[in-house]
Amino acid sequence: MKKILIALFLLSASLGTASAQVEIGIKLSPSIAYLRADAPSQYNFQSEKSKVGIGGGLVVDYFFGQNYAFGTGLQLTSKGGTVSYDANTTIQDNEQKISLQYLEIPLTVKLFTNDITTDTKLYFQLGGKIGGLVAARIDGEKFYQFGGEKATKHFIIPDAALLGGLGAEYQVGQSTKVFAGLSYHHGLANVDRYFKKNGFNGATLKNGEVALDLGIKF
Repeated sequence: MKKILIALFLLSASLGTASAQVEIGIKLSPSIAYLRADAPSQYNFQSEKSKVGIGGGLVVDYFFGQNYAFGTGLQLTSKGGTVSYDANTTIQDNEQKISLQYLEIPLTVKLFTNDITTDTKLYFQLGGKIGGLVAARIDGEKFYQFGGEKATKHFIIPDAALLGGLGAEYQVGQSTKVFAGLSYHHGLANVDRYFKKNGFNGATLKNGEVALDLGIKF
């Protein structure tokens, strides 16, 4: 993971040196995450509670026009939530509190307005992101209490999501900008491996997240 972070940072830095059209920064993203649970009705499989988390990482905006940029980066994201179900299978409880962490790469287009006030622009972001699971907990534990299996083995590692967002960016110096915005992340992939193998045929879990994005670009 460290090698990936260093490689992306060096690539971004080299692009920034070669062209003034690349802006690099960092962001912090408090979020409310939830799991979209779906299964045949006899299992009563449903989402119960959302989860408050925090993420963040590297932001890279590569401008291919005055007001248009390709937005990417490398970010650590917190996801999860609580799901409940009827315990009429091999599973011995009827609720799980799930915490997931992903390392993600956004692949988006960012559209900027002209200045709406002095040095202030609005932006709109649309695209997707891909990622991989790096950590998991069930009911606060890294190992599931029934059977002692590692929590990460209960989930499918790859994930993908649609991403939409909007916000404002303010220039505070010659090359320094701060930004704040809201983003919505709609998971596309089923991340569950555990429930299916324990008799919940047709069960799926998909991630969802609403985040507050706060950052600075240099």
